[in-house]
Amino acid sequence: MKKIYFLLLIALSCTVAVQAQSGKQKKADRLYNDFAYLEATEVYKELIERDYKVSYNSRKLGDTYMMLRSPENAVHYYGDIIEDTAVSPEYFYKYAQTLRGVKRYDESREWLRKYLESGRESEEIQAMLNKSEYKSKATYKLKSSEFNSEVSDFGVFVKDDNIYFVSARAQDTDVKDKTYSWNGEPFLDIYVLDKNSGTVSPIDGDINTKLHDGPVAISPDGNMIYFTRNNYLNNKEGKRDKEKTNHLKLYSATNSENGWAEVKELGFNSNEYSVGHPSLSPDGKTLYFTSDMPNGFGGTDLYKVAIDENGNFGQPENLGEPINTEYDETFPFMDTDGTLYFSSNGHAGLGLFDIFKFEDGKVDNLGEPVNSSMDDFAYFQVADSKEGFISTNRDGGSDNIYVFNKLNPLILKGQVTDAVNGNPIPQATVRLLDGENNQIAFLETDAEGNYITEIDRDMKFPVEAKEIEYETFAGEISTMDSDEKEEITYNIALEPVKDVEYLAEIDNIYFDFDKSVIRPDAAQELDKLITLMQEEYPELVIEIGAHTDRRGSNAYNEKLAERRAKATYEYLIENGIAPERIVEYKSYGETKPAIDCERCSEDDHQLNRRSMFSVVKME
Repeated sequence: MKKIYFLLLIALSCTVAVQAQSGKQKKADRLYNDFAYLEATEVYKELIERDYKVSYNSRKLGDTYMMLRSPENAVHYYGDIIEDTAVSPEYFYKYAQTLRGVKRYDESREWLRKYLESGRESEEIQAMLNKSEYKSKATYKLKSSEFNSEVSDFGVFVKDDNIYFVSARAQDTDVKDKTYSWNGEPFLDIYVLDKNSGTVSPIDGDINTKLHDGPVAISPDGNMIYFTRNNYLNNKEGKRDKEKTNHLKLYSATNSENGWAEVKELGFNSNEYSVGHPSLSPDGKTLYFTSDMPNGFGGTDLYKVAIDENGNFGQPENLGEPINTEYDETFPFMDTDGTLYFSSNGHAGLGLFDIFKFEDGKVDNLGEPVNSSMDDFAYFQVADSKEGFISTNRDGGSDNIYVFNKLNPLILKGQVTDAVNGNPIPQATVRLLDGENNQIAFLETDAEGNYITEIDRDMKFPVEAKEIEYETFAGEISTMDSDEKEEITYNIALEPVKDVEYLAEIDNIYFDFDKSVIRPDAAQELDKLITLMQEEYPELVIEIGAHTDRRGSNAYNEKLAERRAKATYEYLIENGIAPERIVEYKSYGETKPAIDCERCSEDDHQLNRRSMFSVVKME
């Protein structure tokens, strides 16, 4: 009887334990669905520690950490379940994202491949696999801004002497009433930094509320502000969707003596989806924004809408491909030069969200240091300035604002010339190498010997220049400390090869058997040498050497070669070459044959009957 009671007690205890864990499971999932991610992590971890639905809760904990932008934690929990055959291929992609977030790029690519091999098709993911290098032509110098706080700060907009930004610092508010369950920080408000005084204060007027507010965009005339806010107007929260989500909306306000007033909701908002991240074209006639409205490409997309002279809006237009992908595009910014910058996790990149630009129909990743392995977003360039801002959580934890100095591509140009006469050398090749002697640029000079290219700053590049009639040049180009420069000049002087026949492109001066007369064909070749000495190298000094074949005695051939050398010398003198430019004409007889043969053919003999030239001085 005691045994029966004992078994019943065990069964009852197990039932109570299962019910308790089931209750915790509901609590964890409710917290997750209510965006209370920080609190949800603790409940999911407790369930995993108690071995309750470990695979499911590990997936959810990984998802929670990714919502908190903590890939270093998410990668651990995704890694625990990723080999489970029951896991959806969706988690192959999520795991790849977290691996990229912790800079394990090779492993990330491996799981992207597995995602595609699972039967999922994605041009964007295939592009991620095909591309591994990301680089911007411009150079960005970044540093953390001085007005960051210990909580989230992001989304800069600059107007005149004011810097507008979004922050959770809860300045001049009751922190207790403004805590956001997502990450435990206060709700976001819009703040203004006065660049003259350095003071930071909440934006004037009726903009900030008890929910999220910001970021902003201000019209060129300064009379209208557009801003993101939770669905909240006239001190009243708006209607939520069927999932009880309070979506983001875009609002406008006008400038008044008492700050921003007359807050209005834009007509294309909805209670069923979010609209936010406003950005204006330089002329103020087009508003760009982010939305997850229906019929997009997936996730959040970028849109634009026309604004007429009365402030009325047209029909929003999706910016389409190649800008928008099946994933998320956010934070558009239209620069004064017509370049669109935005953030995305759907294009090939370095981290979670990267910053891209769309120019000439092509999307390009801005590369490091703008982008990191974490989230980088909210690009803003100050008009007519090198200064700009990005937002990032690369430091871990909350978002921070970084200031950048954007330097246009450094132009490298120069001229390749003859070191002796200074003449330009067309079609010379100039190669730029990296530190490991890998070629990074191959250039060819134009008719004036000029070359030009773009080059990275703060680097040293080995350089090599060649042309067939010149010695190879090796040097180094330094772009260190070049921030204040738009271009640098690097001229190259090539030394001619010390070979007269090669430079003049002449054949040897041949003679008939037992003759020393300059033949017509030899005269044509000598005329080339005369042109070279008179027009290209007027200081060139040479020496003549004449030769014979092996027929006849050594003594006879010595005299015959002497007559040939003298005939060559006299032809040059008679045609304008100063005697002092020929230091000697020598006889070599048969001692230095071109063809060293015992039983020579007639062709061999002909090749041995010749005059040749060598350089004595070339300056």
